[in-house]
Amino acid sequence: MPARHDRVARRFAAACRTGDAAALRAVLAADAIVVSDGGGKVRAPVHPAYGADAVARMVTALLIGQPGTELSVGSVNGRTGLVLRRAGQVVAVASVSVADAEVTAVWIVLNPDKLQRWHR
Repeated sequence: MPARHDRVARRFAAACRTGDAAALRAVLAADAIVVSDGGGKVRAPVHPAYGADAVARMVTALLIGQPGTELSVGSVNGRTGLVLRRAGQVVAVASVSVADAEVTAVWIVLNPDKLQRWHR
């Protein structure tokens, strides 16, 4: 199971890295969900998005195409996830849940207070 999670998370990361919307939707389950947390300090949607199309749009808005942002794959909560850095500082961390070969849920932490330990 950890190997499958790693493969699917890396496919998700690759789609995010290239900005390929079709590849992003292809790795998402039809009923996928995305939740983000800006903590009132960073602009982030207040409500989750549901469905592959809505999740792809939200992930694109939050993670893809931000100038100067470097996306890498790393351990997030003990599993393969995404780490985004800008000017050497972590600006977002995303973890994913996986079923079969699809991402079923994406949790994106944008709240700078929650990202402090990533700066060490």
